[in-house]
Amino acid sequence: MSESELPCCAPAAEHLAPATFAGVSVQALNAECFCIGLDHAALRVALESSLGQPGLFELVRERCPYLFASHPVFVAPAELERMAAVVRAVEAVVALPAYRAAVLATAPAIARQAVAPRGVFFGYDFHVDEDAFGLIEINSNAGGAMLNAVLARAQRACCPAIEQMLPAAMRSEALEERIIAMFHEEWRLGGAARPLRSIAIVDDAPEQQYLYPEFLLFQQLFQRHGLQAVIADPAQLSLRDGRLWLGELAIDLVYNRLTDFALETPASATLRQACVEQAVLLTPHPQAHALYADKRNLALLSDAVQLEAFGVPAETRALLLAAIPRTERVTPEHAERLWAARRTLFFKPCAGFGSRAAYRGDKLTRRVWAEILAGDYVAQALVQPGQRVMARQTAALKFDLRNYTYAGEVQCVAARVYQGQTTNFRTPGGGFAPVYPAPPGGCAPPCG
Repeated sequence: MSESELPCCAPAAEHLAPATFAGVSVQALNAECFCIGLDHAALRVALESSLGQPGLFELVRERCPYLFASHPVFVAPAELERMAAVVRAVEAVVALPAYRAAVLATAPAIARQAVAPRGVFFGYDFHVDEDAFGLIEINSNAGGAMLNAVLARAQRACCPAIEQMLPAAMRSEALEERIIAMFHEEWRLGGAARPLRSIAIVDDAPEQQYLYPEFLLFQQLFQRHGLQAVIADPAQLSLRDGRLWLGELAIDLVYNRLTDFALETPASATLRQACVEQAVLLTPHPQAHALYADKRNLALLSDAVQLEAFGVPAETRALLLAAIPRTERVTPEHAERLWAARRTLFFKPCAGFGSRAAYRGDKLTRRVWAEILAGDYVAQALVQPGQRVMARQTAALKFDLRNYTYAGEVQCVAARVYQGQTTNFRTPGGGFAPVYPAPPGGCAPPCG
């Protein structure tokens, strides 16, 4: 598709009434509606003028050309509310002393440190389809929120009748305000008397990271709101005079994008010591990963006996058991049963991230199965993802739905559209996609 081409959905829906889409299902919209799409000119403006900096558009095209999907994903409003209810239910369980004691008992020592801040950018990932619903994963440092703020500014409808479906431009601005407020709230919870002045966005070799363009967007966002913001490798940090430093800049808060969740590598040693000495506020903290994102927690959250033992009310138990696919630890004593049932399972490393070393059971070889048994894995009941067609006469792509949350409240929902076993940002037409509630009566009258 050229940068200016934006097709209408009307010709693709020949079996529908020619003058209306009233009553069209969410699945039909995701299969046949191309009325709203990515506007590359608006994307360039958002990346280089409104939010970013010169050259960022070309950096995205060069580094990650499949970062932004061609079209949005439609979701039923009831499913959006159901996801939000599951988020609140998980947060209620995590707040229970019995759950926290059980999880932190086997967590790294740094995760057991008393921590006041909640942790920014939790990501609750769901598979939602006509006949399926499941919370498949929780992440404690979910990437992509600022990219989705950009994406919200770069959508265009094919005609005035469809324009009403687009969210107000203020939606992106509201998300940015919520992001800034979230970091200030983390600083307040940390108990510092002085105002927040400086933030370091920290990851290993940040300029080499696939989502480095997002780091630049965050840096610009923080600077627009009067904060000094830098991007750093953890090995560049130093600790002196009771403060964490990057060169001559004292760092108040570290926005943690590391996948060294327990700060165990040599490169993270200074940051780890700064946390122990409370010389900096780190968010999200290793405790957030231990309480939420360790895949072993899904086995607890999908176990009726465990939930009752934790003191979870019956209504909350019912909600979680219906929403979280049954998950269990992979152990040698259950190997034969799990291998026999593998076609209905998905296998994930307990400390994994970014879909690395995760496998659909029907794709397993004996060699990979041996690696799973030797590793630390969970087996999760397979829940099929939703599907979205991104161009006429092409096969449907898969999508999951990521709920970005803070303190149990959903800040925004985005889709990740892909082809293959897991999300990968390597699929033409795929990537992050806006999520729009399906109109109550179906799509607006088509043009053309």
